[in-house]
Amino acid sequence: MSPSEKNRRIRYWCGDESRFGLQTIPGKLITLKGVKPIGLTQWKRDNFYLYGVVEPMSGENFILEFSHLDTMCFQIFLEKFAVEYPEDLHIIQVDNGAFHFSNYLKVPSNIILLFQPAHSPEVNPIERFWEEIKKHLSWECFQTLNELQEAVWKQLSKFTTSQVKSIAGWDFIINALFVSGFS
Repeated sequence: MSPSEKNRRIRYWCGDESRFGLQTIPGKLITLKGVKPIGLTQWKRDNFYLYGVVEPMSGENFILEFSHLDTMCFQIFLEKFAVEYPEDLHIIQVDNGAFHFSNYLKVPSNIILLFQPAHSPEVNPIERFWEEIKKHLSWECFQTLNELQEAVWKQLSKFTTSQVKSIAGWDFIINALFVSGFS
């Protein structure tokens, strides 16, 4: 290990992918007492995926859009992330999606994948981040995928790092990182 590798800052990220599609996202509707809420829905199946990571300590995030979900897209995501933050060593918590541990996946040298327990999305703070974005899109009916993409990226641009930190910076994670020597 070279001296520069020994002095690398270690950063902990939570990563996941989320599907965004033209099918209406239902949500709460407020009505008068006794009035049944009615929301317009559509069932179009066009969609895209956001691949993302959030850092609970800082609220920093890195998100890319892809047309589908597979090992090749995840490979591209990791490569672009590694180039964006080349000086640091990154531990990224991910779920057990088959494309996260495919034999064809070549994880960049400055990234370590940390697999969370199977069937436990509730332990990954980025899930709450995706929910927050989708909450602002509930009951919207977009006519085209481009309209939806614009709305999603507009919503993403509104989040500050302090807002992302408040969503993803769970106390038990921050405390564990502090005890582990992460700063």
